[in-house]
Amino acid sequence: MGFSRYLATGALLCSALTPHANAVDVDVPVSALTSEVESDWTSVYYGRTPLLLGNDGSAASGGWLAWDINSTTPLSQVHVETPGRRTKLVTTIHRQTGAKTPAGLVVSIGQPDSVLRAWELPGFEEAKSAQTTVLGDWSALCSWKSPGGNDYVYLFGKREAKVFLVRANDENGGDIQFSEIQTFAFPVEASGCATSPSLKKMFISADDDKDVYVFDLVESVTAPEVTKAGEADDDTTGVAVYVSGTPELDYLFVAMKDTVAVYEPSFKLVGNLKLTGYEDIEAQGLAIHQTATSQYPSGVLAYAIEAEDVAGFGLSSLDGAIQTLGLKVNTKYDPAVGCKKQCPICSACSGNGYCAQNGKGIECSCFAGWESKICNAYTCDENCSGNGKCVGSNQCRCDNGWGGLHCSFLVVEPVTETEANGGDGDDPAIWISPTDRDESRIITTTKSEQGAGLGVFDLSGKRLQTLPAGEPNNVDVIYNFQAGSRTVDLAYAACRADNTLCLFEITPNGTLANIPGGIQPTQPDYKVYGSCTYRSHKTGKQYLFVNAKSAEYLQYELSSTSNGTLTTTLIRSFTAGSGGQVEGCVADEENGVVFIGEEPHALWRYDAEPDAGSSPEGVAIATVGDGHLRADVEGVTLVVGHTPDEGFILVSNQGVSAYNVYRRQAPHDFVLTFTIGKGEGLDGEEVDAVSNTDGIAAVGTGLGERFPRGLIVVHDDSNQLPGGKGTSEEASFKLVPLESVLGADVVKELGLLEEVDEEWDPRV
Repeated sequence: MGFSRYLATGALLCSALTPHANAVDVDVPVSALTSEVESDWTSVYYGRTPLLLGNDGSAASGGWLAWDINSTTPLSQVHVETPGRRTKLVTTIHRQTGAKTPAGLVVSIGQPDSVLRAWELPGFEEAKSAQTTVLGDWSALCSWKSPGGNDYVYLFGKREAKVFLVRANDENGGDIQFSEIQTFAFPVEASGCATSPSLKKMFISADDDKDVYVFDLVESVTAPEVTKAGEADDDTTGVAVYVSGTPELDYLFVAMKDTVAVYEPSFKLVGNLKLTGYEDIEAQGLAIHQTATSQYPSGVLAYAIEAEDVAGFGLSSLDGAIQTLGLKVNTKYDPAVGCKKQCPICSACSGNGYCAQNGKGIECSCFAGWESKICNAYTCDENCSGNGKCVGSNQCRCDNGWGGLHCSFLVVEPVTETEANGGDGDDPAIWISPTDRDESRIITTTKSEQGAGLGVFDLSGKRLQTLPAGEPNNVDVIYNFQAGSRTVDLAYAACRADNTLCLFEITPNGTLANIPGGIQPTQPDYKVYGSCTYRSHKTGKQYLFVNAKSAEYLQYELSSTSNGTLTTTLIRSFTAGSGGQVEGCVADEENGVVFIGEEPHALWRYDAEPDAGSSPEGVAIATVGDGHLRADVEGVTLVVGHTPDEGFILVSNQGVSAYNVYRRQAPHDFVLTFTIGKGEGLDGEEVDAVSNTDGIAAVGTGLGERFPRGLIVVHDDSNQLPGGKGTSEEASFKLVPLESVLGADVVKELGLLEEVDEEWDPRV
C-alpha cells in the first residue's frame, strides 16, 4: 500500500511506500450487529450511554437511528428520526455543557428536502432554529472542534464542499444556528471523512477511488488546498481517526471492503484489521469510539456492513487489536474538551467574520453572505439573480415562479405523475403512437432488484403494463425497424443484471412484447451502465450505444435475420469524457452526433458515425462549475425543431433536482434552468415536487388534448405520498407540458416554443 510521508512542514506529498517492515495483520471479529437497515454511514456519541448512530438509506423511511453501544446483538435501539427519504449522512458534535448548551448535537441532512438539521443530546429534541436548506447531492459529513473551541460541520458533495459554523444564539435562548462560512471546490465525490485533532487535518476517502485526500483545518474564509495523501491497495470506503493523546500522533484507519488499514502519522502502514465472522463482508462509513465501556475496554470500531444474510451496522472490539498493532491505547479521549486558544471570531467583526490584527487595528474576513468592513451588512449570491429580494445572509425571497439556488431556477408545475412503480427508477422514454397521439405511451425503467423491468403508462399516468427485465437502466425508442418482413417499433435498454442489450417489440397499442433475439450479449467482462440509440441519416443503419462506468462506449449495429430475429455486431469502441463516470446520452440523428453526460464533469458532444473511429474528439459543451451545470449530470434528451439547427437539449442536474436547457445548434448556448415544484394535477389532486431526479425524456410533438405542444417526463426519486402520508417505497415519473418551460412568460419574448416542430413524426 502506497502512502506519502508527513513532512515536518505539514506538507503532504504523494509517494509509493513499501509495506512497513513490522506491519501486522489482525483478525477482528464482528462483535455485535444492529437489526437490518439500509446502511452507509456511522458516527458515535461519547455520552453517559455511548451511542452508535447510523443512517437509514431506505426508500420508505429514511432518517437516522441510535443504538446503545454497550448492548448485544441485535443492538438495543435508543432512538429513531425520519426526516427524509434515503438519508445517507449523520454526524455528532460534542460540547462542553453550560446553562443553555446541550451536551451534544446530532447533525444530518436527507432527501427529499435537502434540509440540514440538528438534534440536541441527550434528549433527542430537534433544534428547529437550525434548519437550513442546502441544495445538493451530499456524500460526506464531518464535524471539527477548532483550537478556538468553535464547532464546524463540513459537508461534501459533487465537486464542492461547504463549511458551517455551529453556534448557539444566547440572545434567543440558546437557539442552535448553522452559519455558512464558505463553499470551495473539491476534486472528487467523497465516500468518507474524518478529522484529526492533533494534526489539525481533514482526511477524505473518495467514491470508487484508491486515493485518500487531505487538507489543513483552519478557521478561515480562504479555500483550503486539497492534496492527495496517497493511494490504497483497493477502493477506499471510509476513514476514521484514532486519537492517541500524544501531539501529532493520531492514527488513520482506512476501510477497504473487509479490511481496515491502520497508519502512523508518517503514513507508514502499521497493520491491517481483517473483519471476520461472516462471509463476503463489505464495510464502509467508519467511526471509532475509543473511550472504555463495559463491553469494550479498549474502544470499538463501528461501520456499515453488508455480508451474507447481514445488512446494517456492526461493531468490532478494539481490545487486543490496538495492543497487537503496537498503538498507544488512549481511552481517556474526550471530544467535548475544546482548546483554550483565543477565538478568532470577535464582536469587532459583528460575529460574522474572522478577526485579525493588521498593524492598524482589526481586519475582518467576512463569512459567506456578509460584507462591509465590520461584516454587518448581509448579501446574497448573484443578488438573488434579479428574481427575488435578499432578506438575510444568503437568504432570498424569490418572486413567484422562481426558486432553487439564489432564485435562478424557473419553477414549473407537473400536471400529473405515473403511478408508483418499482424500487429504484431511472430513465423514461416517450413512444409516439402512429395512429392516435392521445394513445402515446411512457416507458420507464426500474434498475433495482425490486420490481426490475420496464413499465408502460398512458398519458394520464395510469400503469398499463409491467414487464420483467434484467435491471434495465436507460430506455429509448427505435421507430420503423425492419425485422425480417415486418416493420416494428422497439424499446431498447442496457440490462445491468446480466450485462446485455435488451430489446422489446412495441405493439400497435403501445405495450411491450418479447421479440426473437431481444437479449444480445456484450463483450466478456463488460459491465453495462447507460445506453442510447442512433440511426444514421447517411446509411440508414440502426446503432445501439452502451457504456460502462469506466466511460468505455461500445457501438453496435442492430440488424435482423430474414425470419425477424434481431442480431448485433460490434462496430467500434471509444472512451468518452475526461475519465469520470458516464451514463445518460441522446443522439441527434439529423446532425450525426451524440450528446453524453459525464456525471461529475460535463456534457459532451461526439460524432455518432462509426467512421469517427476509436479516438473521436469530444467537445465539452457545458462543464460542472460553469455557473449553470451541476453534478451529477444525469439524463439527456433532445427536442427537435423545424430544421437541424433548431431545437433544444435538456439535461438533468441531479444534485440540485433541476434541468438545464441548451440550444441544439453549436455552440449550444445555455438558455435556462428549471425545476419542478408541486402542482395541482389534472384530476385536482396535488402532485409532489421532484427531488433527486435522474432520467429525462421530452418530445415537441403535440400529444393530443393533454399535451398539445409537447411533453417532458422526468424521474422523481423521492416520491411523496398525497396528504402528507410519507414517502413511497417506489419511484414515480412526473409529466410537465413542454410549453410550461419553453413557453413560460419569462422567456416568451425569445420565441423558444416557435422553434419546436409540433408536427415532428419520428417515423418519417
